[in-house]
Amino acid sequence: MNIGLDSAVPAALRDRWRDESVASVWLRPADWYHPAVDALALALLTGQDATAPAEQLGRARGYDGVGVGETIDDLACLYRTTGQPEPPRAVLRALCEGWADAQAGAVAFGTSLDPESGLPTQQYLAVRLAEAYHDARDADLDHHLVLVDVANGYVDAFARAARSAAVGAAMTSTFGHGHPMATLGGGVFAVLSRPQDDLGAHLDDLHAEIGRRVATLDVAHATRRPVRVWVELLPSTHEQAVEKLARIARS
Repeated sequence: MNIGLDSAVPAALRDRWRDESVASVWLRPADWYHPAVDALALALLTGQDATAPAEQLGRARGYDGVGVGETIDDLACLYRTTGQPEPPRAVLRALCEGWADAQAGAVAFGTSLDPESGLPTQQYLAVRLAEAYHDARDADLDHHLVLVDVANGYVDAFARAARSAAVGAAMTSTFGHGHPMATLGGGVFAVLSRPQDDLGAHLDDLHAEIGRRVATLDVAHATRRPVRVWVELLPSTHEQAVEKLARIARS
């Protein structure tokens, strides 16, 4: 079921669900909305079987890098807004199966591109990080992660997609295709810098490029002001680096 924001969607329930989730369990309000939430809300209101839309939502959450605990808690918020103490077991199982499918797909197709930003996914960057650690071996790993956060609260799907496209283009223009980069979801992006990079110049250029492109696409209102750009040194192991990416994505 594919329901857009302009069709007969139970907007009031969707908004109550979002408010409940953001206030209690959801970590990044900017990435809460997905069209799958409309399908699930409509199924509840009309008494339809909710397992298929729940699976669709679980798959979307897993693809976006949302943890399974956060995904389950979000579903519970929906049912609480309808006066039910908890989701039915079949719906919860469908949600988890969808989430697991997305995780399995991310492992199998780690080089897939995010359709909004045009950048690879977090799983792809994790693979490229493994290569960097392997190449360094006994030498010091003098690489850094450049992080970008443009999230500005809840924005509609069109503005979010345009904003992601602007940031993806700005990052590619600033760093070039040779730098591993990815979207981490929720308006957060990362790029792996090389030891020889002039980080100061790159950060200045990136700020300017993002500002120019979001203005061109008329999504400055949906973009954090000022855009947060910062640098973090890679930790000593690949496992720690992957954990860092996950933590940044959901913080």
